[in-house]
Amino acid sequence: MEAPKQGVDVLFILLGGIMVLAMHAGFAFLELGTVRRKNQVNALVKILVDFSVSTVVYFLVGYGVAYGTHFFVGAEQLAAKNGYELVKFFFLLTFAAAIPAIISGGIAERARFWPQLIATAVIVGLIYPFFEGIAWNQHFGVQGWLKNLTGAEFHDFAGSVVVHAVGGWIALPAVLLLGARANRYRKDGGMSAHPPSSIPFLALGAWILTVGWFGFNVMSAQTLDKISGLVAVNSLMAMVGGTLAALVLGKNDPGFVHNGPLAGLVAVCAGSDLMHPLGALVVGLVAGVLFVSMFTLTQNRWKIDDVLGVWPLHGLCGTWGGVAAGIFGYPALGGLGGVTLGAQLIGTVMGVAWAMGGGLLVYGTLRVTLGLRLSQEEEYDGADLSIHKISATPDREASW
Repeated sequence: MEAPKQGVDVLFILLGGIMVLAMHAGFAFLELGTVRRKNQVNALVKILVDFSVSTVVYFLVGYGVAYGTHFFVGAEQLAAKNGYELVKFFFLLTFAAAIPAIISGGIAERARFWPQLIATAVIVGLIYPFFEGIAWNQHFGVQGWLKNLTGAEFHDFAGSVVVHAVGGWIALPAVLLLGARANRYRKDGGMSAHPPSSIPFLALGAWILTVGWFGFNVMSAQTLDKISGLVAVNSLMAMVGGTLAALVLGKNDPGFVHNGPLAGLVAVCAGSDLMHPLGALVVGLVAGVLFVSMFTLTQNRWKIDDVLGVWPLHGLCGTWGGVAAGIFGYPALGGLGGVTLGAQLIGTVMGVAWAMGGGLLVYGTLRVTLGLRLSQEEEYDGADLSIHKISATPDREASW
């Protein structure tokens, strides 16, 4: 690698890492705006501390599990190639840390703080990178087996399945094991509404995530010579498709409207480097419909109290994205080819099964040993006062 190219590639992937790091502010404000006022501080603290734990664990363990390398060498060796391997770690860390950020939204308002940090460490250190290594680093010969079986490897350019579906399907067992928030579903069969505490903060979080997503997707090329404007425009089309579908199906509900672009972006990650922009638009439209319909179904009919709807948004839309890459990636539909629906179906199902099993194991063990849930009194007072001893707007300040 020539020195000028090395420096440019380092800057390229570093900027991607910074953009995805900024997305974690989006996760924080999306959760802050969605939960009730007494849990806003907890939302902010969780995302930052989860990211910090993820960084240490992924540096020491997770990155090695996924890529078979480590950083236990001298700084001189780490600085080789302008430190490209280090900034590559930084970029991929921001993906790994998205997993606990996704889970955080599902278990909001009633989960204990320290057990969740333990879960974060295990998930980012072992559960997530195990599948990451299979999908993105040829581990265990799975990709070779799929190519022999179906004619193509499992394709997930920017993580519809590896990041989003895995995060959403890990979150589902956690949500189910925790149970619904107190008085959410009443004994008389009614349901207590817990409306978002701040639509402006929710919208701010959605916008930060949306903008950062162009780093998430485009910079997944990892070197400047592989950058593709197709990825950027496909991301754009899926984003607006998700927004418009959520607007119509959600009947102008601002919570749905602002989660719509996220649904589209989740779904387009896998095939964003292959699809025609019109295919990406359709993928986004389907994702928007999928999110609104399944969020409504899980909350109202199935009584699954997934606060931010992370299973429909990341789990189901990510699953759809993995499959969609095998449909809209075909040249007959304007795609670039190199994918098969069979490989996409098998790879997606593998990711979903691994995530569900891992989530059940981690959160099931924690529930039996340490406990997952705040006490009834702590939940009533809110996570802000119970865990952090301060509310978002202390009375003595609010009176001025």
